[in-house]
Amino acid sequence: MTLTYVIIGITVLISWYGFNQPDIMRKHMMNPFLIHSRQQYYRFITSGFIHKDFVHLLWNMLSLYFFGSVVEQIFKDIWGSTLGAVYFIILYVLGIIVSDIPTYFKHRNNPGYNALGASGGVASVIFVSIIFFPLNYICLYFALCIPGFILGTLYLIYSYFYGRKSMDNINHDAHMYGALFGLVFCVVMYPSSIKSFFEQIMEWRIPGLF
Repeated sequence: MTLTYVIIGITVLISWYGFNQPDIMRKHMMNPFLIHSRQQYYRFITSGFIHKDFVHLLWNMLSLYFFGSVVEQIFKDIWGSTLGAVYFIILYVLGIIVSDIPTYFKHRNNPGYNALGASGGVASVIFVSIIFFPLNYICLYFALCIPGFILGTLYLIYSYFYGRKSMDNINHDAHMYGALFGLVFCVVMYPSSIKSFFEQIMEWRIPGLF
């Protein structure tokens, strides 16, 4: 039983319970105005363990399933089982919190703004995986497969653009800042991973051209 599976299990149970309990959703989702006016800082964490609907939950937990165990094992190989597990939890929880801080400042005077979901933490985990294995292919919808470092770059550009446009109800800022937090985490906690990242990229060649 890995920590990844434990986090998935807890998130699924809490989210599933919240689907039929609107009051639970309202009390725990990310509402910058209530955090600012009533100091309900717990929402920075609780909002990462509830989801809008089953599709939202499924997408986040599938992503965590595929990348979480990989990153968890990397951390355990580097720092040992106990410390590696602690760092993995720190990465995931701080990813949820940090990814929502820009949203908090952006909407703290807007009582009607709400956000929820584990996207920030999941994005942090995915980008740590990309830093360590930038040439591994990541498949979108199990079909279009792209090297991780290319997909990660496109993901950041997409999240930045749509975050500025606010063209839908998705918190693209949380996706972008969660991903960037994963990058910063690697820089601070294991600087040699960045050197390895660029060394691997320099060896990459476009298939069929070289």
